[in-house]
Amino acid sequence: MNDKEIFEKAYEKPGVAVWTHSKPPEALIELVETGKIKPCKLLDVGCGEGFYAIYLASKGFDVLGIDISENAIKYAKENAKKAGVNIRFKVMDLRDLPELKEKFDFVLEWAILHGIAFEERQKHVENIDNLLNEKGKYFSMCFNIQDVKFTGPGKRIRIVPEGQKISSGMKMYFSPLDELKELFEPYFKMIESKVIELPGAGGRPNVWNYFLMEKK
Repeated sequence: MNDKEIFEKAYEKPGVAVWTHSKPPEALIELVETGKIKPCKLLDVGCGEGFYAIYLASKGFDVLGIDISENAIKYAKENAKKAGVNIRFKVMDLRDLPELKEKFDFVLEWAILHGIAFEERQKHVENIDNLLNEKGKYFSMCFNIQDVKFTGPGKRIRIVPEGQKISSGMKMYFSPLDELKELFEPYFKMIESKVIELPGAGGRPNVWNYFLMEKK
């Protein structure tokens, strides 16, 4: 299956994708509550069923959410309507970001970069850079190479094994923090970068690369 087919299958039913959480993560809440990110025009990259976008819209952000899955965007629109917030949602492949003919003050990218092949990442980061206004901010979270998911820590490319009913066959790309710093630094000034642990499935924590950056 290609990427779109994998994600359409993952979103066959609402709320069953393993990465779907109706409550926003503490790392995102902290950005908003501390004022590190203030209400502004925001692009949510890979928005899924829209719950993080809904949280941000409720805090005064003007949000556009994009996702490759038509099913996910359908659910996101329904969830936003139920929550009583006004959000724009659009079906879009990340490779098509240059088609967006508008600029943003903040790009949120949660658990997306580890799904982008190493050879495609520079173009992706360039696309994000081109979408940001002057001094615009970019927040990216992705799995660190020391995460134990699937084949264990240290392996750079991992394929979700058969039997994972939601995302089997998906290819994932794991990186250390320093590798991603080298990717980002030509375009962005580092505000904060670190490796953090967050609760994961099965009671084991997931290891994440955390980046908050500002357009140079």
